[in-house]
Amino acid sequence: MSLGTASKSEADESKISTLKLANLLRTELEIVEGVEVIMSLIEVPSDTSLAKHYHPGEEFVYILEGSGTVWQKGKPEIRLKQGDVFKVPLEQVHTAKTDTNGFKALVFRVHKKGEPERILSD
Repeated sequence: MSLGTASKSEADESKISTLKLANLLRTELEIVEGVEVIMSLIEVPSDTSLAKHYHPGEEFVYILEGSGTVWQKGKPEIRLKQGDVFKVPLEQVHTAKTDTNGFKALVFRVHKKGEPERILSD
């Protein structure tokens, strides 16, 4: 089915399937046992909402291109654009929604080694 005739949920699923996530580096910290750093490049298509989730650690985001909005449970939404940096606190439920141009970001995650990179939430 083409996107022109797809339902909203089918179109959203198609956009999310075009999300690009490349882990550029994954390494254990030497200064803290059992903690690792993951550095990723993420590209989110235009007009896309990511699933609500959290990380077993902290996440640091630098927007390389584009813009969007970050929602965090219990906090006001934050608008991010090219050049902005942002921190998602430990185990904070959050999501992101892109604008018409989508966004590309460099993401650093510092979390407990062996834990999943992200955990879906309601």
